[in-house]
Amino acid sequence: MSTRGINTAAVRALHDERIDWRFKGMPSDAFGSTVGEFLAQRPKLHEAGFVGPLLVLDDAALRHNLQTMADWCAQHGLQLAPHGKTTMAPQLFELQLANGSWGITAANLSQLRVYRAFGVERIMLANQLLDASGLAWLADELDAHPEFEFSCFVDSVRGAQLMAEALARHGASRQVDVLVELGSDGARTGARTIAEAREIADLVLENPMLRLVGVGGYEGALGHDISEQSLSAVDGYMRRLRELVAELAEAGHFSGLDEVIVTCGGSAYFDQVAEAFTEPWPAGLPVVPVLRSGGYLLHDDGFYRVRSPFGREHRLTGEERPFHPAMRVWAQVTSRPEEGLALLTMGRRDVSFDQDLPEPQVIRGADGEIRELAAGSCEVTSLADQHAFLTVRGADLQIGDWIGFGLSHPCTVFDKWTLIPVVDGDTVIDLVRTFF
Repeated sequence: MSTRGINTAAVRALHDERIDWRFKGMPSDAFGSTVGEFLAQRPKLHEAGFVGPLLVLDDAALRHNLQTMADWCAQHGLQLAPHGKTTMAPQLFELQLANGSWGITAANLSQLRVYRAFGVERIMLANQLLDASGLAWLADELDAHPEFEFSCFVDSVRGAQLMAEALARHGASRQVDVLVELGSDGARTGARTIAEAREIADLVLENPMLRLVGVGGYEGALGHDISEQSLSAVDGYMRRLRELVAELAEAGHFSGLDEVIVTCGGSAYFDQVAEAFTEPWPAGLPVVPVLRSGGYLLHDDGFYRVRSPFGREHRLTGEERPFHPAMRVWAQVTSRPEEGLALLTMGRRDVSFDQDLPEPQVIRGADGEIRELAAGSCEVTSLADQHAFLTVRGADLQIGDWIGFGLSHPCTVFDKWTLIPVVDGDTVIDLVRTFF
């Protein structure tokens, strides 16, 4: 059975998986129980025997972020195909689809196969798919499932040719929908000029294995901060993307299509993408504007807290509600070897460190009470594989205390965890399974 574009029965079946030693942080008393049996006990996070370090998700923050983004997209007339690579969690995909997401975005073939294992019906691959065996699998999947809607990018004549040749060799019966990808000098993939993009579109139109359905790109690689220079670069790129759409439309490349997909939008500059997407398109062109933001669901206490449009006060309106950070890692103070230093049971194998280091926020001492840490009273200064180095400047930390940390950049947190508690207060209400 499939509801809102995903196989809900397959998602529910994740509660039948048995908890054991494979899942770090889980209570040993839960070993042998299914996820569903364990959750039926209404376990308490700080009483059920979870071991640290432990990543947890806040249910209220997740639901707030889901609703905030859904409302914002609806107000701006945009569709959302969140990038699933952020979480690789079908339970969270289901929540996103249930809250109005148009589809789910993937970055590579392995992710695509995970999505299809859970019956995701509309998938956008925001890259070229050139692997012959992967294209053969895709062709079979499309043939076997008429309801499956797939599209991917093409950014070169050679890439389009390789795709078409592999599909023809395999005897694919359905065309593969493609979007010409426009890039920018010094950025990531994508045709560097509008002329190159036009040439790719011309080739696609001539090939019976492929169907041109729109234009795609990614603006996030053009800006690394929220400086005027970065914001201006993003605006300039969006103007070029619109120019490409208009040129292809004028040349008749989208004739006969009921929908023309135009897609962009990471998690840092989606407001500027929305501004470009909501300007008038050529008369009669049935544009479906699709954002691919994925970080909004979890938000963070670092990278996106600063860069997200909802975190930039000068760009907020009174109607927009900021996202809430939904991730926290708990780690225990294991050593106080010298004055001003604490070592904790958390390292690079557990948390992100590619953008910002974890932020100490709360402490749970021997009395079990959770208290906020004063700003600046301690700071993570470095991470080893399994240890965090915490510089202490006034916080009263004892060996055995637990510290709750805010995290930055959810993409490089989730890939370190396979089963993640979702909490309502101190009660664990779900365990989210990931597939990286």
